[in-house]
Amino acid sequence: MTWLVGIGWGAVALGQVALWWDQRRRSDASLVDVGWSAAIAALAVLYALAGDGLAERRALVGALGAIWGARLAWHLGRRILGGARVEDGRYRALRAAWGDRANRNFFVFFQVQAIWSVMFSIPLVIAMGGDRPLAWTDAVGVVIWAIGVGGEAIADAQLARFRARADQRGKTCRDGLWRYSRHPNYFFEWITWWAYVAIAWGAPHGWVALLGPAVMLAFLIKVTGIPHTEAQALRSRGDDYRAYQRTTSVFVPWFPKPDPEEA
Repeated sequence: MTWLVGIGWGAVALGQVALWWDQRRRSDASLVDVGWSAAIAALAVLYALAGDGLAERRALVGALGAIWGARLAWHLGRRILGGARVEDGRYRALRAAWGDRANRNFFVFFQVQAIWSVMFSIPLVIAMGGDRPLAWTDAVGVVIWAIGVGGEAIADAQLARFRARADQRGKTCRDGLWRYSRHPNYFFEWITWWAYVAIAWGAPHGWVALLGPAVMLAFLIKVTGIPHTEAQALRSRGDDYRAYQRTTSVFVPWFPKPDPEEA
């Protein structure tokens, strides 16, 4: 499978070059997020068609990975391309900070995204491995996947409806799942990666699948997810978002607490 992962990385890297060129032409790097999730969907299909392991399990894991990646790519792409294209605030901040080095730095950034796509596809490879028959652990994995993808889709839909309301411009979404977590979409995205841990149970080197949720949690909490999203929210929503931070769990959904500044 090493050779297949290498082919996948090469294809994803070329795809990110194309997206970087679009970024350079439009001064808008937002599509890098679409490319990341679409790449995982494509890699899932590639591994299912040409990888090793029981054919039924390859088909199962390939479908789970492809549906997750395609749904997220479609959701992000519709948001980015659905109206007048405005660069995501996170990337506007990077562009301003990088100045004349922006195009060069974004090229590196896009290629790092390609590496991350391949890295996050490794749990799928592990889950597909081995010739053991389908078992209850596969069913558990499907249930976990459904909870993760379903929760993420609900959170995305709730936020999209909130943003579509003209009277809520500049305000923070507290509807539905967003009342209990500042980032329910990220939380359920993390849950999804536990599905491959369950499916990989008993597979050769199955423990490697644990790197999926472990690395995803580190990225969401410390690297690309929550820190940049919260910084942009504070820039755009100011005190309203600060109040939201004081009352609402950052990641794991939980009941909101009273705002100490309103006591």
